[in-house]
Amino acid sequence: MKNLNWFNKAMFFLNIVLTVLTFVAYVLPFLAPKLFPLLSVLTLVLPLMLILNLLFFIYWVIQFKRQMLLSGLVLLLGITFVNKFYKFSETNLPIEEQDFVVMSYNVRLFNLYDWIKRDNISSEISTFIKEQNPDILCIQEYSKNNEVDFRIYKYKYIFVEGKNTKLGQAIFSKYPIVDEGNIKFPNSTNNAVFADIKRGKDTLRVYSIHLQSIKITPDVHEIDENIQGVTQMQSKRILRRMTASFKTQQQQAEIIKKHKLDCNYPVIICGDLNNSAFSYVYRNIKGDLKDAFEEAGSGFGKSYDFKYYPGRIDYIFTDKIFAVKQFYTFSDFINSDHFPVVTRLAYKTKE
Repeated sequence: MKNLNWFNKAMFFLNIVLTVLTFVAYVLPFLAPKLFPLLSVLTLVLPLMLILNLLFFIYWVIQFKRQMLLSGLVLLLGITFVNKFYKFSETNLPIEEQDFVVMSYNVRLFNLYDWIKRDNISSEISTFIKEQNPDILCIQEYSKNNEVDFRIYKYKYIFVEGKNTKLGQAIFSKYPIVDEGNIKFPNSTNNAVFADIKRGKDTLRVYSIHLQSIKITPDVHEIDENIQGVTQMQSKRILRRMTASFKTQQQQAEIIKKHKLDCNYPVIICGDLNNSAFSYVYRNIKGDLKDAFEEAGSGFGKSYDFKYYPGRIDYIFTDKIFAVKQFYTFSDFINSDHFPVVTRLAYKTKE
């Protein structure tokens, strides 16, 4: 510090603060949000903190300052987090007869309340599904008020509820559904559904889940347009809603975790977790499953339509028995506030 000028001293102080926050964010996935709900906000911005650490590292390297070791150590310890928000190369293995395709899509009630000012949302979604032709389709925020053609699916399980607006989850399948059910979350309109699907001689369980929203804003574009005008009182109100939501998400994640542990079939979990890949809920729901994006995706994997941040909150987790041969996020298909995520899977061949 003695050899630094006043500007570099200020920069190093900011670097130390960032380092402490980054280390806290590293630990948070292992701590229940109800213990430190406000700190859980850090998991949402961990990718940004890693980028800032990289910039600090470059800044000190250019000057040949030993302060580069601080951010260098942070980046080294966080190397395992990188694949969770950015993949440098994709996997696209050859298509084979035994492959099957799974899609997960939060459709936001098929634009029931005209959030997107177009009249053809249902028809575009219908065309998209026919073109992609997934064998198993999981939909979150499903509404029966839609004109989507699901006739390519012989089997389905739909669960909706609600007083004013009925919404829920749905699973469509080209393969027989031999069992099904819903998982209700306490004091929440969110829920999950599951279907046991018979594919040839094998049976697998598929979940479609939708966890509590963190409630930053009723409409993501509203915060895009007014981000400079948020008052201190509004900021406190947003933080209160977020901390309450993190606690609720924890409870919901633990319910899902317990439910899947009682399943004897290979599991595929699709859904909108409303949280990042660095969160407690992600870690608990994923467990020892594979994240299809980490296995075969590319880029940021952005699944949420937020202008200023490449948020990935929609996931497909698969049992280790499945090989993830391809994964893709359709971030140019804007018919909801979420983007469809699709993976191509196959049972691993026995050696």
